Amino acid sequence: MKQVVQNYKSGELALLDVPVPGCKPGGVLVRTAYSLISTGTELMKVSEAGMSMLGKARSRPDQVAKVVQSVATNGVPATYRKVMGKLDSYTPLGYSLCGVVEQVGDGIDDVKAGDLVACAGNEHALHAELNWVPKNLYAPVPDGLAPRHAAFGTVGSIALQGVRQGESRLGEVALVIGLGLIGQLVAQLLTASGVRVVGVDPDPERCELAERLGAAACGDPASPAVESAVAELTDGHGVDQVYLAAGGGSNQPVELAARLCRDRGRVVDIGKCRLDLPWNAYYEKELDVRFSRSYGPGRYDPQYEIEGRDYPIGYVRWTERRNLACFLDLVARGRVDVEPLITRTAAFDDAVETYQSLKDGSLKAVAVLFRYPGPAAGEGAPADAPAITVPAVRGGGKAPAPVRAAKKPVRLAFVGAGNYATSMLLPHLAQRDGVELSTVVTTTALSAANAQRKFGFREATTDLDAVLGDASVDAVFVVTRHSSHAELTRKALLAGKAVFVEKPLALSEDELTGVLDAVEESGNDRLQVGFNRRFAPLLKEARDRFGARTGPASLRYLVNAGRLDHGSWYLQQGTEGSRFAGEGGHFVDTASWLLGADPVSVYALAPSGNEDLQVVLGYPDGSTATISYVTTGAAGFPKETLDLVADGKVLQLDDFVRSSVYDGRKRWVSSRLPKARDKGQSAELAAFVKAVRTGGPMPVPLGSLVATTAATLAVRAALTGGAPVTLAEAR
Repeated sequence: MKQVVQNYKSGELALLDVPVPGCKPGGVLVRTAYSLISTGTELMKVSEAGMSMLGKARSRPDQVAKVVQSVATNGVPATYRKVMGKLDSYTPLGYSLCGVVEQVGDGIDDVKAGDLVACAGNEHALHAELNWVPKNLYAPVPDGLAPRHAAFGTVGSIALQGVRQGESRLGEVALVIGLGLIGQLVAQLLTASGVRVVGVDPDPERCELAERLGAAACGDPASPAVESAVAELTDGHGVDQVYLAAGGGSNQPVELAARLCRDRGRVVDIGKCRLDLPWNAYYEKELDVRFSRSYGPGRYDPQYEIEGRDYPIGYVRWTERRNLACFLDLVARGRVDVEPLITRTAAFDDAVETYQSLKDGSLKAVAVLFRYPGPAAGEGAPADAPAITVPAVRGGGKAPAPVRAAKKPVRLAFVGAGNYATSMLLPHLAQRDGVELSTVVTTTALSAANAQRKFGFREATTDLDAVLGDASVDAVFVVTRHSSHAELTRKALLAGKAVFVEKPLALSEDELTGVLDAVEESGNDRLQVGFNRRFAPLLKEARDRFGARTGPASLRYLVNAGRLDHGSWYLQQGTEGSRFAGEGGHFVDTASWLLGADPVSVYALAPSGNEDLQVVLGYPDGSTATISYVTTGAAGFPKETLDLVADGKVLQLDDFVRSSVYDGRKRWVSSRLPKARDKGQSAELAAFVKAVRTGGPMPVPLGSLVATTAATLAVRAALTGGAPVTLAEAR
């Protein structure tokens, strides 16, 4: 299928061929009939992409701060690869569309195939022929509403949420600053609710349009006619509320709002304009400044948007989805008229040219629609409407893959192509002799296409079963979200593939048992978990210098994990497990490798009020390892520091930048200082590929992988019970 994309590094716009998205549970697959260009938000994104690197940095200081922190934590080379990987990727455009339900996922009972729906979301309602949309981000289109009008649903919801934030009342007077697409819809919604509207925009055509659609008066912000209209309509008191629907770097909108607003009036920011509030003006009138966050309650909440958990109507009357349905109803009943806002309807095949015309100013528009090939509900089908095949789910057992021919390259398939895979794994594999990147599988079409373009995968798809059934694939990498690791690993083992799964292997004892059952059923134990630190050159050198032990050891491992950004999927503990369950296996495995044994007991303590953990592992010879996993430390402090003490010797690791050993003769040996932190990914991948190529043993014994996973999972039981847990009990 085709999708509109942009490369944020170069600014290139393209109509790209990408795989068809799969239809996951909790949502529907929608064939787009019309999608709407947001001439404000999207053109701002397009313009930013055309800036120099310095210009991009100036426009996104929040991202610059993250880059600086990443340099301090991961070093310059790793940060550079990560940043350039993100910049030099195709990103999607679009967030408002109308289309026909093509396929219904499990758990959906409010729509069926063939129904017309309006869809929202900058990850789900894209300018693409097919989109997977979760339940709370679509709404059925009322009977009689044209698909081209229903495509306004998302931007209408944004305008509607802004009006709700303003708490407008019958008979009030409102000022709408900025009469672009959102401003025009705000003005109509206010008029429909009995509020008289004064509009402000430097474009006389937009002012005339707003007046034609019901505004009492409109004019240029510098025109005395605007102040005169406000004075006449309010008896000189000023407007009750102001809606900032303008963009740009001028501070004029907020200054005008203060001048024309009444005492204790309300100012609502909907657009993205400069907000240097003149203190005296806002203080003297005690103005109430409010923000309107996108489509309404539920926005940016993954439990609402992705998992489909609705908010009770008694507590949250107007959610994203209810706002979407409400706006569609207003348009269907003629209370809002979107047809006059449509400047152009362009064929989807002309998408790139349309964006260029908007960007260079040759097309001046309030709203532009893309019309897609194929019929919408109630519309005739063009004779040449193309068909797109939706991947079907296939079941049944798979026979083990045939033995590889000795001189053929190792063919690898990736399931998942997120940030870790594309910055820490694929760069090493793409340059390795004797490796062929066969297929990349993702749930979103664009991420697969990006990985294929960057790393040279032979194919990109969203059909996992086709990959597992491909006898030419030697090994499967599972690099998806934590909750899917165990099941994907189980399927790949049953298909006879060697498997490299990023940590964690499992999030529960039942999941771990399921993986081991798959090993027993298939006879396939070709499994590696991404515990890469034992392969780190500095740590291996330090262990060699430390030498063999004769007595018990004491190991201390401080992990300064830091806080996660709000909205990170790592915080979705209901589905993705705790942070320690997700990444704690790294540190358990490192400790066990250094001590040369698997742990036999686990004890854990957690201070109340944060995610900090103290985990104590016991080993057969009496050795102990204490892992301090903290999120409340200083951001500038090294992320990982380790001390191993035994037999009068001390091994120290300083965040994979320096390692040292003190022996019994007080002699200090320090390793070289590398140019970048090497946490062992390259060496780990080399060992895995060699094992697949030669048929030799996996880099880490299966028993060790299981013991590490069981110990990590036992932390939860130790916290609950308040006592040490033996791993026999934990399993």
